[in-house]
Amino acid sequence: MSQFQRRVAAIIVAVLVVAAAMAGLRAWLFPKKPVELTIIAINDFHGNLKPPLGVSILDSTDKTKHILVKAGGAEHLATAVAKLREGKRNSIFVGAGDLIGASPLLSAIFNDEPTVQSLSSMGLAISAVGNHEFDDGAKELLRIQNGGCHPENTCRGPEPYKGAGFRYLAASTIVEATGKTLFPPYEIRTFDGIPVAFIGLTLKGTPLVVRPSGIQGLKFLDEAETVNALVPELTKQGVKAIVVLIHEGGFPTGDYNECPGISGPIVGIVEKLDKAVDIVVSGHTHKAYNCRIAGRLVTSADKFGTMLTEITVQLDPKTRDVISAKAENHIVRPEVYAKEPSQTALIETYDKLSRPLATRVVGSITETLSRAENGNGESALGDLIADAQLAATSSLTTGDAQIAVVNTGGIRTDILKRGEGTVTYEDMFAAQPFGNVLVTLTLTGAQIKTMLEQQWLDQPKPRPLQISKGFSYVWDDRRAKGDFVPLETITLNGQPIDPAASYRVTMNNFLSDGGDGFKVLTQGTNQTGGPPELQALEAYLKAKGPYAPGPLERIKKAY
Repeated sequence: MSQFQRRVAAIIVAVLVVAAAMAGLRAWLFPKKPVELTIIAINDFHGNLKPPLGVSILDSTDKTKHILVKAGGAEHLATAVAKLREGKRNSIFVGAGDLIGASPLLSAIFNDEPTVQSLSSMGLAISAVGNHEFDDGAKELLRIQNGGCHPENTCRGPEPYKGAGFRYLAASTIVEATGKTLFPPYEIRTFDGIPVAFIGLTLKGTPLVVRPSGIQGLKFLDEAETVNALVPELTKQGVKAIVVLIHEGGFPTGDYNECPGISGPIVGIVEKLDKAVDIVVSGHTHKAYNCRIAGRLVTSADKFGTMLTEITVQLDPKTRDVISAKAENHIVRPEVYAKEPSQTALIETYDKLSRPLATRVVGSITETLSRAENGNGESALGDLIADAQLAATSSLTTGDAQIAVVNTGGIRTDILKRGEGTVTYEDMFAAQPFGNVLVTLTLTGAQIKTMLEQQWLDQPKPRPLQISKGFSYVWDDRRAKGDFVPLETITLNGQPIDPAASYRVTMNNFLSDGGDGFKVLTQGTNQTGGPPELQALEAYLKAKGPYAPGPLERIKKAY
C-alpha cells in the first residue's frame, strides 16, 4: 500500500470513528422514544349484539349504592373500539374468552355466527378460549374458527359462514390423542419492530362447568404452569414483552376502575406467574376491575360488551421490554358512542330472519321473575323452571319424576314484566339459552343427599341447585363440609326421604353428565329422555296463564 493509500485509509477510519462517536453521542443525548402500544380488551361478550340491561356501577353521590347505567350493544361497541384506536400508531383489539355461548336468541339461533362476524368486523385480532366457547363442543368451536356450515342447522345466515376473522388461542387446552394444543398457545405481533407475545388460556376448571361430552379427549392444564413453561420458548425468539389473555378472574369490592379487596382464582394465578409476564387481561367472573397484583397490571371489563379496557403500554426500543403499563375501563355509553352503521345493518339482517320465532308469545307473568338468589340460595325464576321441568316429566309416560333440579348457571337473565306481562320466545330463550334437553333418572335418597352436598364440595364457589315444589331441605354451613345438609331435613311432599329408597329426579343433560361438579348424577340409573328444557318451560307458562311466583321457602338456611 502506497503512502497516499495509507493516508486515505487513515482518514476513512478517522471519519468512521468520529461518525460512530457522534452516533453514540446522539443516541445518548437524544435516545429513541418509547414505542407506545394501545391494547383494547373485551371479555365475556356472550353474543350480546343488542344492548343488554346495562351495567351496575357505584353511585358517585353515594358509594354505598349501585346504579344501573345503559351500556353496550355491538353498534356502540364498534364505535368505542374505533374511537379508542383512533390516531394510535400501534394498537390491537383482543379478547379474554366467552365471547360466544350463553348468547341471546339473535346470535344463538344462528350458532353465534353473527357475533363472530360482528367482532371480526370490529377488528378483533386474537382471543383466549373461554369455557362457554365449548358449549357445543370442541368440534363446533373448530368450525367457528375455520368456517363452514353447522352439520345440523346448516347455514341459516344470509351467506355461507366464512369463519372467524380473529385467532383463538388455547395454551392450556391439550388434545390428549396428540399432546398438542387445540389452538395455538400464543401469537407474536410486532409493533415498530418490537415483538409482543399474547398467550391465551382457558381456566383449568373448565371440566367442572362444561358438558363433559363436549370436551371429551381434552385436558386443561394449570394456568400459571402453562404460561411459565412458555417463557423460555418466547425468550429464545427474542420476545421480552408478554401479555396473558386468560379466561379466569376475580371478585373486587370497589368500582369498575378500582381494585380494593380483590379475591378469587386470578390472584393466586398471577402471583405464581414468571416475572417475565407484564400484563394480564382476565374475565370469567363478569366483574370489572383495574388492578396491580404482584406488581403486574391485571384487568377485566365486566361483561356483555358494556365496557372496554384501554391499556396503554410503553415499550423500550432498546431492551424491547415493557417500561410501563396503565389501564382504564370505559363504559360503552350510547350517548357517548354513536351507532356504527355496518353493525346496525348486520343486526337488522339477522333480526329480520329471527323475528318470527323471537316474537312468538309463549305466556304471561304477573311480575318480573328474578334469577337472583335470596340468602338461602333460591330464586323466583329458578322455582318456575324447576316446576316446569317436573311438570313435563312427571307422568308415567314422560319419566315418572318426583323431583326436578336446575343448575343456577343455566339461568342467564331475568324474565322481565313488560307492559301487561307478555312473555315471548326471545324472553324465555334469554333466560335459558343452552338448548339442553331433560333427562329423568333414578337416584337413592343417599345419592340425593350427596347431590345436595356437592353444591359446596370441590367447588370454587357454592353452586346452589334450584328445586321443584314439594322438595325441601335445610343447610347449615357451620357443620363439617360434606355434611351441610342433615339427612332428616331433606323432605319430599312433607316426608323425610329414605336414604335406601329410590326416587325419580329430572334435570337437564348438562347435569346428568356430571356438569358443574355434580359427579353423583352420573351414577343415576334407568335414564329416560325428555323434551328440550325450553319446550317444558313454554308448555308450563301456557298452562299457568298469567304465572304468579310463590314465596321462596323451598331452601332454608340454618342461622
